[in-house]
Amino acid sequence: MTRQVIEHAGIPVGIIIPDNGLLKFIAVKFHVHDLDGQRFASASDVLRAIHKLMSARGGSIPRAA
Repeated sequence: MTRQVIEHAGIPVGIIIPDNGLLKFIAVKFHVHDLDGQRFASASDVLRAIHKLMSARGGSIPRAA
């Protein structure tokens, strides 16, 4: 895998790239910027972190953002 687009609620919010045996998340939407640069063991771990972040904020990502 070279990179993979990560979506939340059908909206692309970032990409993951391999980094020293883990996956580094690069945010492309402000709403998930708190996770930018963090490393995860799997794509599903990234998705869980995004879901947790968005749930804590009580919101969703606007389509036009």
